[in-house]
Amino acid sequence: YPLVLSALLVPMGAIGDRIGRRKLLLIGSTGFAVISALAAFAPSALMLVVARALLGIFGAMLMPATLSIIRNIFVDATERRIAIAVWASGFSAGAALGPIVGGFLLEHFDWGSVFLLAVPILIPLLILAPIMVPESKDPNPSPVDPLSILLIMTGMTGITFGLTHTSEAGFDAVAISTILAGLCFITLFVLRQLNREKNDIQPMLDVRLFRNTVFTGAITANLISMTVDVGFIYFASQHLQLVSGLPPMYAGMLLIPGTLATIIAGLVIARVAVHFHPAQVVSFGLVLNAAAFAVLAFLGAHSDVVIILIFIVLGTGIGISQTISNDLMLSSVPPRKAGAASAISETSYETGAVLGTVIIGGMLTAVYRANVVVPSGLDESLADHAHETLGGAVSVASHVGGEQANQLLSSAFAAFDSGVVVSSAFSAVLMGVMAVISYLMIRKAPREMKPAEH
Repeated sequence: YPLVLSALLVPMGAIGDRIGRRKLLLIGSTGFAVISALAAFAPSALMLVVARALLGIFGAMLMPATLSIIRNIFVDATERRIAIAVWASGFSAGAALGPIVGGFLLEHFDWGSVFLLAVPILIPLLILAPIMVPESKDPNPSPVDPLSILLIMTGMTGITFGLTHTSEAGFDAVAISTILAGLCFITLFVLRQLNREKNDIQPMLDVRLFRNTVFTGAITANLISMTVDVGFIYFASQHLQLVSGLPPMYAGMLLIPGTLATIIAGLVIARVAVHFHPAQVVSFGLVLNAAAFAVLAFLGAHSDVVIILIFIVLGTGIGISQTISNDLMLSSVPPRKAGAASAISETSYETGAVLGTVIIGGMLTAVYRANVVVPSGLDESLADHAHETLGGAVSVASHVGGEQANQLLSSAFAAFDSGVVVSSAFSAVLMGVMAVISYLMIRKAPREMKPAEH
């Protein structure tokens, strides 16, 4: 799903600009609902994988279409920010509710029920969108360019696969080769877009958007924020389930306050941002993130209460920074390019999510492996399993029992906490640096961002 989704976001954004964003939204919603229903009754693992790939195709239609529609409907700056805050709240609420609702469904129903959940949610959209959502498109769309589509798909697939492989098997030859190959194809894609522009042919994606420091600064802030946010959830979920011993559903419920903080902060900042410069608001949100991780690095993850409170502060910072950075990103491009710009924004989210697992999660795992001490006398395969991850150690401890289990768990929990301290310190520094960079890049934006028209 993430491989196909990330590969198609930019092409689908460009297609939405060409054929109409509402039309693409309805096509994507219909396909997502139908394939979700089929996935629920997949007769084999292969068919389930195929269904997930198809869901990636239709998901890539949905994501850029929603944000670009917001860009074209809401002209007033305050209304647009509120709409973006509500849009972002959907992502935050989904991330929080996923483990809770999914856990409940898996506890009481067949595994396919998690796919059927999408159907009743999408049906109202299919009924109401044609009535309530106006159509919008680029009046001068770029011609279909199969080679550009192939280049961006191949490039994003290579990078996403390489990063995902790194999170599972380490930074080996497969990861290096696929990431480098992906970067080469992305470079060829960029050169082709510039060459088409030079020859007065409309490019599929106007890569010159990145020359706009406001646009690039906003996209980069989103990417780094998503990286550390996913990194936090990576270890928080492990701590709550493996260290504290909570079921997934209850562990998810403890993360709801942080999600609510994200939603509330986004809605509040949408109204009060008019009194501050956008660079100040985005940087303040990132500084809050840095402060949250700095406190966590100092205190360690010894308490569930600390994790909940840290996530509330982190969620507040994310709600503040991402609401304004998304508004800056949309406002800095003309409406006709909203689909392409939205696709770039969505790609930064997806890339940030993968980077969070690879960088923050990889750092946490590396520190764990360097510090965990496996009791002597364990079978070699069990010792290797316990040394690999915290989950492996908990599994081995439940298998061996007795004093060996107590020693292993004590060492594993301490090693995991050391990883939390190191990765949190890194995240704090990264957020602090990003706060400065974002301020310098976004300060050129006018105090009140008005939508670009050309």
